[in-house]
Amino acid sequence: MNLEFLSHDLSNPTILFFLLGIVAVLIKSDLEIPESSFKFISLYLLFSIGFRGGQELQHSEWTFEIFWSLIFGMGIAACIPVYSFFLIRKRVGISNAAAIAAAYGSVSAVTLVAALSFLELQNLTFNGHMVAVMAFMEFPAIIVGVLLLRIYEHNDSRFSLPELLRHSLANGSVLMIMGSLIIGLLSDSKQAADIAPFTTDIFKGFLALFLLEMGMTTAKRIKTFKTHGWPMAIFAVAIPALNGIIVAWLSQFVTMDPSNRFVFAVLGASASYIAVPAAMRLAAPKADPGLYIPMALGLTFPFNIAFGMPLYYWVISLS
Repeated sequence: MNLEFLSHDLSNPTILFFLLGIVAVLIKSDLEIPESSFKFISLYLLFSIGFRGGQELQHSEWTFEIFWSLIFGMGIAACIPVYSFFLIRKRVGISNAAAIAAAYGSVSAVTLVAALSFLELQNLTFNGHMVAVMAFMEFPAIIVGVLLLRIYEHNDSRFSLPELLRHSLANGSVLMIMGSLIIGLLSDSKQAADIAPFTTDIFKGFLALFLLEMGMTTAKRIKTFKTHGWPMAIFAVAIPALNGIIVAWLSQFVTMDPSNRFVFAVLGASASYIAVPAAMRLAAPKADPGLYIPMALGLTFPFNIAFGMPLYYWVISLS
C-alpha cells in the first residue's frame, strides 16, 4: 500500500486535532469543550453534510446507479449484522452480540465527515446521493439486530419493530441529516447560495473542534473497554477492515466513481455509536453500552481514520 495516503491523512489538520484530544487525556489536561457547544457543533456538521448532499442530489440526474446504490447500501447494512452476530454470540451473549452486530451493520455520520476530508486531499468530491445512501443504511442493521435478538433470546418482550423504527427516525442525528437532506433537495439554488458561507466555508473549522472532542472521548472510553478483553478489541479492528475491503471491491459492480466507492467502503467499515445505542437501549436493555460504544468509538473510529481510509482507497485504486 502506498504510504503516501497515510502520510496525507495524518498531516490533515482536522485529524491532528483528533490526536491532540487523545494527548490531552493522556497527560490529564483540563482541556474541554462545553457540552452545549459540542452538541451545537455536532448538529452543525450533520446539517452541513445533509444540506450540501441535498443540493448535490438536486443537480444530479436520477439514474439506475442511484437506485442500485441505495439497494447496495441497504444490503450491506443488513448482511454485516448477521455474520457479526454469529462470530461473537458465544463470547458476549445474545443481547450484547445483537447490539454489537447492529452497531457494526449501521453507519457513523462522523466517520463520513472524516471521509469527506480525506476525499478532498485526493482532489475528489462526494456525490450528493451518497448522503441519502448513508441515511438509509441506519435502519436495516437495527432491524436485523432486533430480529436476531428476538429469535435467539426467546424473551417475552412486547417491544415492536414499528416502535423501534419510530424511535430510530426520531433520533436527533438521524432526523437532522435526513431533514437537512430533504431541505437541501427542495431549496432554490440561488437562495441556498446565500448561506454557503455557513454551510461550506466554516465546515473544516468546526470539524477540527469536533474531532478534538472525539479524540478526548475516545481516550476516556478506551480505558473502560479494557475490562472486556482483547478478543473484542481484535474484532473492533479486524471486522471493520474486512468489511471495508470487501465493500471497496464489490462497489465496482454498482459504480465506477472512485469517490462513491470510497464512501461505500467507509460506510461499510464504520460503526454507529449514536443512533444504534439510542435504539438498543430500548430494544436490548440487557446489552452493555460499556462494551459496544467503546468498541465503535474507541477502536473502530480511530482505526478507520488512521489506517482504514488509506487502505480502502488503495484497494479501490487496484480495481
